Amino acid sequence: MTKLYTELAEWWHVMSAPADYAEEAALCRDALEDSGAGTVETLLELGSGGGNNASHLKHHYHLTLVEPSDRMRARSEELNPECRHLPGDMRTVRLDKTFDAVFVHDAIGYMTTESDLRAAIRTAYLHCRPGGVALFVPDYTRETWRGGVSSGGHDRGERSLRYLQWVYDPDPDDTCFTTAFAFLLKEGAGQVRAESDEHVMGLFPKAMWLSLLRDAGFEPLTRPHRHSSFDTEEGRELFLGLRPA
Repeated sequence: MTKLYTELAEWWHVMSAPADYAEEAALCRDALEDSGAGTVETLLELGSGGGNNASHLKHHYHLTLVEPSDRMRARSEELNPECRHLPGDMRTVRLDKTFDAVFVHDAIGYMTTESDLRAAIRTAYLHCRPGGVALFVPDYTRETWRGGVSSGGHDRGERSLRYLQWVYDPDPDDTCFTTAFAFLLKEGAGQVRAESDEHVMGLFPKAMWLSLLRDAGFEPLTRPHRHSSFDTEEGRELFLGLRPA
């Protein structure tokens, strides 16, 4: 597991503030509500991380949050104490329960092989009630992928963090790309220290997404993902799976 989700997890909300997710959570909620799946009251999030999306979605749904990193799950428990938190890997977790909707945000990017992605979609299907919906939000498909550099960070209490993020693809012929981070961290009056981290992420063509959703038993749908931070010409998409009633 990467450094960001282990030894640096206590810095998560300094790097990625919950308030920054309001627009994204609203877009995802719109996708769920407009999916044709009927009323959504219960929602399972797989790979819920530090709970930033959940901090907004919990005002509309009864949430169950599944996250494999103990330290990230602890951050979400602090932020969202009213939600149910469970350990689990989206490829293998089985809760013996179904939900009106299953939501997998950008954590789906850590599925780096076709078999990983197939397993995660299967998990979503098994936890989606008949007539329900699953929503997947990959950062990119192979068709929309683009490299680049961005930066960000926040001040939170006595802590401050700034980061540089570099997205690149060392092998365009495989199903992965790399996101590298350089972090500058400062606590109180202490000195600034530097950390680095590297994340290998999955990258699949749209046709594979649709095929795997169909293979799992879903009726696959797509929806434009129009976030204000995206270039309007990027053409990013959300993937929806409707489980037949």
